[in-house]
Amino acid sequence: MRRLLIANRGEIARRIIRTARRMGLETVAVYSGADADAPYVREATRAVAIGPATPAESYLAIDKIIAAARCSGADAIHPGYGFLSENVVFAQVCAAAGITFVGPPPSAIAAMGLKDEAKALMEAAGVPVVPGYRGEDQSMPHLVEAANRTGYPLLIKAVAGGGGMGMRRVDRPGDFEEQLLSCQREAARAFGNDRVLLERHLQAPRHVEVQIFADARGNVVHLFERDCSVQRRHQKVLEEAPAPGLPEALRDEMREAAVKAAKAIGYIGAGTVEFIVETSGEAPSFFFMEMNTRLQVEHPVTECITGFDLVEWQLRIADGEPLPVTQDEIVARGHAVEARLYAEDPQGGFLPSIGRLDRLHFADGSGLRIDSGVEQGDVITSHYDPMIAKLIAHGPDRATAIDRLIVALDATVVEGVKTNQAYLARLLNHPGFRAGRMTTGFIDLHGAELSAVPETPEPLIALAAAALASPPPLSSTPASPWQACGAWRLNLPLVRSIEFGTDPKTRTNTRVTRAGNVVTVEGLAQIYTGNARWIDALTCEACFGETFERAIVILRPDAVELRHDGRTYTLSRGRARADAAAGAQNGRITTSMPGRVVSVHVEAGARVAAGERLVVIEAMKMEHRIVAPFDATIVAVNVAAGDQVSEGMVLLEFEPEEQRACILNA
Repeated sequence: MRRLLIANRGEIARRIIRTARRMGLETVAVYSGADADAPYVREATRAVAIGPATPAESYLAIDKIIAAARCSGADAIHPGYGFLSENVVFAQVCAAAGITFVGPPPSAIAAMGLKDEAKALMEAAGVPVVPGYRGEDQSMPHLVEAANRTGYPLLIKAVAGGGGMGMRRVDRPGDFEEQLLSCQREAARAFGNDRVLLERHLQAPRHVEVQIFADARGNVVHLFERDCSVQRRHQKVLEEAPAPGLPEALRDEMREAAVKAAKAIGYIGAGTVEFIVETSGEAPSFFFMEMNTRLQVEHPVTECITGFDLVEWQLRIADGEPLPVTQDEIVARGHAVEARLYAEDPQGGFLPSIGRLDRLHFADGSGLRIDSGVEQGDVITSHYDPMIAKLIAHGPDRATAIDRLIVALDATVVEGVKTNQAYLARLLNHPGFRAGRMTTGFIDLHGAELSAVPETPEPLIALAAAALASPPPLSSTPASPWQACGAWRLNLPLVRSIEFGTDPKTRTNTRVTRAGNVVTVEGLAQIYTGNARWIDALTCEACFGETFERAIVILRPDAVELRHDGRTYTLSRGRARADAAAGAQNGRITTSMPGRVVSVHVEAGARVAAGERLVVIEAMKMEHRIVAPFDATIVAVNVAAGDQVSEGMVLLEFEPEEQRACILNA
């Protein structure tokens, strides 16, 4: 292997390029029109444009990627994850073109490519599988009957699915047909295959996966397991290794089953065998779920506890080398936790947030690793997954790793788009997560408390006032008063009046007096007097008598954001911000992102109840249901199924029932 083409984008492309460069390989990046200025494109030895932003015309276009390999002289292709990484046709085309595919043989991809066939194969190999239906008859009546036999709640899964796409949980028979049709539509669009299987939904399941590696000489090893139970809409949010709180005997059985699964299909390279662990009974039990025939997004936690570079292993094994170590030489050291930082709005249904990264800052400390495919100034678009970065923390034990990751999240600053930063910190700090009591329903179970906006403690309001009375230094080591940007005055102390909003309805007026580092804050329940200073450009501390506070303080034009011990507090400045529901209360429902209308369920003149489904839009690879915010009468419907919609477009116009009643009574 001399020159490697990376058939992917973002942080995984960047990661592969850096490993390949360290191994002395030349690298070729392919990029779409939306990624022309991406960091990974700049870091590669050479870059080749392959088409417009639409994945089907670029990253999923096999002919274009093979042509890029030929014109650049690449003799190997690494598919990363997603896109073509598990595409058997792509692996076959690479082989026919004489190009090394950095991944398993096409036969192994095919064996694990369809969930129903994979489960049958694993069942034959003696690996336990979840009860359900995996038959050929895909007619609605037969699937309804099979669902009744399986029992509720159950899961509908696209047989060609992955990454949470093409999957629905159904709790009641009356919801089955609607969820089935939605699942089939999504699967057909994403995978070109609308066949599904049905599985019993386990009552207290954990998602535990085992990392395996195999070489072409028949050697197979495992690199321990990861817990990926904390999920939202079947998408992983937090991952950690090793999985906490499992009996050692169960770990050993799962690891052995994963190795057995790899051997059963003649596997070569990196793979992940995913299991569902049922924890509701007296003793935990596990069932085979699927095998991902590629590197996983969460592989860094395995690298942290083993000390191995799994991308380097992939490249060496693809080049014909044997596994570099034996099973006995693989030792787990400490614990690692990963959080996926996304450009999304937790307060707005986790819809993706599109825009330019006006500011991007990550922490740098012991045991921390940041994998990111973007830099400050880059744009998060609607074309691809809105991940900003993976934040990984490693420590001697689980508690230390969690604490380090919370510190890293607190110090993360993203401006220009909304993020799930505060939500991730609350997840990590939740007592249930800290105790290791996670199931795949963890977020659903604790959704209300995780989404609740915490009330700002009064000492932190005083700290915010003190911070505003003296801006942070322009550099971490100020050399002059001009760099320090302090509150120095010639003869008199600084006096400022600062109005805070702790919520849309509550305002607090404070009066801040500052002379040097001594600050007095009035207007709260008590007067706070003491020393306050900026430690660096992000950290401020204050000692008010016996009360000591230190927090990350981010000054924004209309707000002050404080991060303290894994909690994020936002204090608006000046006028109160508009109610988040104002966009719905003015008689219009608009889109928050570009997408395609899948279906429209109302017409002009219809009366709808709060929560009733109005429109379904596909954006960012997922279907999003838009529901009525309250009882209303539909005045106008401005879109139809199949329409492309842009951000801010008015979908529906309505009249609230309360307003209508007032007009009629008048």
